[in-house]
Amino acid sequence: MPKGIKKQHLTEKICPVCKRPFSWRKKWEKDWEKDWENIKYCSEKCRRQKKQT
Repeated sequence: MPKGIKKQHLTEKICPVCKRPFSWRKKWEKDWEKDWENIKYCSEKCRRQKKQT
């Protein structure tokens, strides 16, 4: 039996800066349910650029 979940079965969000879809990342594994609600940007670069747009 395989471990983990395939990324295609996870929910996606759209980054408000670059408008690209993004989903789960390994670094979010520990607190996935709690953190997913707070995650808004696909990357640090987009998070920093939020004020410029």
